[in-house]
This record gives sequence, structure tokens and C-alpha cells, in this order.
Amino acid sequence: VAEGDRNLISHQVTAKLPIIHSQSPANQELLETDKIKILIVDDEPINIQVLVNSLSSENYVITQASNGLEALTLIEEGFKPDLILLDVMMPKITGYEVCREVRKKYSPLELPILMLTAKNQTSDLVEAFNLEANDYVTKPFVKKELLARINTQIRLAKMNAAYGRFVPHDFLSLLEKPSIIEVKLGEHQEKNMTVLFADIRSFTALSEKMTPPENFAFINNYLGRVSPVIRKNNGFIDKYIGDAVMALFPTCPDDGVRAAIDMQKEVNLYNQQRQENGLAPIAIGIGLHAGNLMLGTIGERERMESTVIADAVNLASRLEGLTKVYGSGILVSDAIMARLDDREKYKYRFVDRVTVKGKTNVVSVFEIYDTETEESIQLKQQTAEVFQVGLDFYYQQKFVAAQKVFQNILHINPEDKVAMLYFKRSRKYRMYGVPDGWAGVEISTDK
Repeated sequence: VAEGDRNLISHQVTAKLPIIHSQSPANQELLETDKIKILIVDDEPINIQVLVNSLSSENYVITQASNGLEALTLIEEGFKPDLILLDVMMPKITGYEVCREVRKKYSPLELPILMLTAKNQTSDLVEAFNLEANDYVTKPFVKKELLARINTQIRLAKMNAAYGRFVPHDFLSLLEKPSIIEVKLGEHQEKNMTVLFADIRSFTALSEKMTPPENFAFINNYLGRVSPVIRKNNGFIDKYIGDAVMALFPTCPDDGVRAAIDMQKEVNLYNQQRQENGLAPIAIGIGLHAGNLMLGTIGERERMESTVIADAVNLASRLEGLTKVYGSGILVSDAIMARLDDREKYKYRFVDRVTVKGKTNVVSVFEIYDTETEESIQLKQQTAEVFQVGLDFYYQQKFVAAQKVFQNILHINPEDKVAMLYFKRSRKYRMYGVPDGWAGVEISTDK
């Protein structure tokens, strides 16, 4: 126990229930979400109460666990404190074992562990540090020293979290580096992943009507809505390029497609709010492709950044650009469609075969339209079979029949921009013929 607290009368402390202390005047203005969460793990109620009293002057939210198993259960259920004060000698499972299990989920930079114990032999300290405990305090402790050590570890963890906002921890994991300080210029790894590009349509025209502060507020409001759904679907944001977002999904293409759908849903909700405030709705285009990527660092000794280099990145960007051509919210490549666990879970249709700017390989492009209006979805599903018939005529160079089919679709669904595109192409090729060597592949010049 702490010096000066040894005459404290023991009483029962309920495990798991948070005790909130916010007496420090300097911290009164912090929001509840900004308060530092500390998990105290000790099998002695008197020790827990002494620690609570020692921390009472700080802006900490304290959660208690009366043994190691309770602590591990809390963490397994999703609770992530900012720091763990961990007793070593406990029944059933020791603090050393708790530390070992926690480190399987969180690194020392992500979740500091400060061990408390009466054991003060060098071998005890070495064992704790070998298990990646951040610090070690012997009992009886001095309150000021304990607070200083806690604040140091939390400050280091927050500094690491701040770095993570600029270089994602997922990126470091893919480079097989536990921390940004271990990354060296030129290091790289090759991975097969899904790439997502998203961009606000006509952003330049929108931004011209806003002041610089309004531009920043608008972009951050938008990004604050779409970015979390990327993380929710097991992706991470590689970079922001103005209003554009580039995200990576290391696990499977389904994650990327679900994220794209959720992003469009978030924009729909955002537009409801904008319209209530008398603002015009916005639209975004999203392109996805999957393939081998080279992740690494570029730059020079004094200034470097993480980046991804690959044809897959360029193609995903080009597909995003093509959303404007086809009037689509989400376009994906055939590589995405081929790797989906069950493509029938999505509302999709074939759009075109193209070679994008700067590339020679032919890419089959598909539209995913799950987030369009109910009327649009219904009309596209209603005309799906005849749309395929029109495509068959088109690729067989039966342009008279193809033109008639797409004209009929437009009578049913005048807003179908893809049908309009094929109608115009069929009419042009019927009137002027096709170029030599034509194989139904469009050469896209859009960036």
C-alpha cells in the first residue's frame, strides 16, 4: 500500500464498476470521452481502494478487476483502457500471465501495463520486462512517483496514437514493424489487397462557393462520416488527397465492397442533413480493384512517407473516375467480382469492357447499385434480362437490334445512363461502322 495510507480501513470494492474522478480543475473542461481510463487489477480490496484514493485527484475513469481472469474477460469483451495497473501475485492467474495474454492483442505502445508488486528482485523486473510490461513499481509505492510513471506511459501511448493518425498502425503491421521509429527508408512488402478510391463529384464547383474555413469544415465533416465505416469493414485509410480517400483492405474484397456500400449510405444520411439546412446534396464515386501491391516508404533521409505503388492502385483510381461516365455510385473490376465470397449478395450488373488511360489490359467493369433509390433499383432489376439481351446484340455487332433494345429500356428507365451510353454507341456504329479490329472494348481517356 502507499506510504501514508496504511491505516486505511478496509471495505469491499465491487469489481468491474467504473468509478469516475474528475476533481482536478485543470481537467474539468475535458469531455467524458477524453478522460483517461485505467484498469486496476488486484485481488486485495484494500490495495484497490488505496490506488483509487491515490488517483482521485486526476481525471481518470477507473475500472476494477479483482483477479486476472476478470481483467482478461473485460478486455476480451472489447474494453480497452488507456493503462493497466497490474498486481503480480494473484491467485489462479498471475500478473505475468495476464501481461502475456494482453500482449497477444495489444502492443506496449497501444496499451501500457504498469506492474505493481512487493517483489523487487532483479529477476522479477527482468521477467516483467521480458513479457513487455512498460514499467514496474514496487510496493509500498510513493504516490507522486506512481502518478509520474502513469502520466509518462500515457503520454508515450498518446504520442504513438498521434503518429498512428498520420501513418496507420495497419500499414506498420503490413511492413511487419511494431512502431514507426523502426521504419527505414525504402523498406517494402508485397501484398495482395483490395484498393478503394472515393471522390466527391464536382468538388471544385462546390469549393468555389465556400470560404477556406468552410471548405475545411465541409471536408472534415464528410470524411468524419465515411472514414469510420472503412475501419468498421476491416480496412484502413492509406491517405487523403483533398476530398479523395484511398483505402486498403488486406483481408478480402468483400470488406471493400461492404465499405463502399456503407460509405454511400452515410452520404445519403449526410445529404438528408444538408437538405434540412438548405444545402445542396453531394454525390461521391467509388472505384475498387484487387491485386498485388507494393507497400513501403519513399522520400529521403529528412522527409519520407508511406505509400503504395502498383497498377492495382492506378486502376482503382481510374474506375473511380469512370463512375462519372456511367453515372454509377460504385464501380468494381472483374478481379473484385471473381473474388467475392457470394456475388449474389449484392445488386450488380456488367457495365463495359475498357482499357483505361495508360494501360493496355482489358478490364471488365461492373456496377454495384445497392444504395441507389428504391425506384432506381427496381427499374434496373426489371430491365436486367433485356439489358443483357441488348449487350449480346451489341457485342455481336447487331447494332440495329441493340439500339432498339436500349431505346426500350430508356422508355422504362430514362435515368439509366449506361443504357443511354449503349444506345448512342449502337446508333453511331450502325451509321458509321466500327473501327478496324473492334472487339467491343472502349478506350477510356478519363483519369
